Amino acid sequence: MGWLIQIVVNAVVLLIIARFFSGFEVDGFMAALIASFILAIVNLIVKPILVVLTLPITILSLGLFLFVINAIVLMLTQALMGSAFNIDGFGLAIVAAIIFAILSALIHSFIVDPITKR
Repeated sequence: MGWLIQIVVNAVVLLIIARFFSGFEVDGFMAALIASFILAIVNLIVKPILVVLTLPITILSLGLFLFVINAIVLMLTQALMGSAFNIDGFGLAIVAAIIFAILSALIHSFIVDPITKR
């Protein structure tokens, strides 16, 4: 049940980011759900490999390189989704990865966690 909540939260965050950035486009809530599901699978399979391969630069940057890895994961998701999910450039993907991490953490800490602790 927790993974389903995470998928829906990620879809909502993708829609929020698409609302405020013109180069970040999602065709609707269903496309955002599918993108969120693909993002979860890419995070599960590809992201750990990227983290291990880039561990030295991640340590040197004090963890900030993880945002670049998250941007790469977003770009992979965009490539797998096709025209329903579009990011105009890598710079926008980095900004979106930062905002995605912040919004996801805020939604979980203020909305999801208090509801699930009841």
